[in-house]
Amino acid sequence: MTRKRHTINQAVRFRDIDAMGHVNNATYFTYMEESRKEFFWHIFKRFTVNDFPFILANISCNFNKPARLEDKVVAVDIRITNIGRKSFTFKHDIYRPTDPAWIFATGESIQVFYDHQNNKTIEIPATFKERVQTYLDLEDGQNTNRRLNKT
Repeated sequence: MTRKRHTINQAVRFRDIDAMGHVNNATYFTYMEESRKEFFWHIFKRFTVNDFPFILANISCNFNKPARLEDKVVAVDIRITNIGRKSFTFKHDIYRPTDPAWIFATGESIQVFYDHQNNKTIEIPATFKERVQTYLDLEDGQNTNRRLNKT
C-alpha cells in the first residue's frame, strides 16, 4: 500500500537568507514547523494552540544543498515513521518542487503527547493513531520515491 505524504509549498523569503546568500540553517526548522502545523490542520482541522496535545522532544536536520532566494519556493514533505506509546516521529524532506530529486535537507522530529494541565506525558489516544494511519511510513524512514542527490 502506498502511504500518503503531506506536502506544503513554503515561500523562500528575503529574511530567510543569511550573509552567505543561502537559506539560514535555522530557517529549515521553521519550514519543518510549518509542515507539522499544516499537517495537523489538514488531518484534524485544528486551529488553536490548545488543540495540539503534544510537545516537541527532539528535532534534527541534515543539510544537503543550499536553498537560495532565487529558488522562490521549497516543498516540504512530512510523514510519520514511528508511533510509540507516548511519542511519534515525523520525517521531513525539503526539496525543489520542480525537481523532487533536488533535496535541500531532510529532518526528523519527535513529538510526545503531553498533558499541559498536569505537566506530564500521556499515552497517544487511539483516535490519533487511527486518523494518521495512512501517513505512517515504516519503510526504513527514507523517502523511497526519490534518490538523495548530494553534491
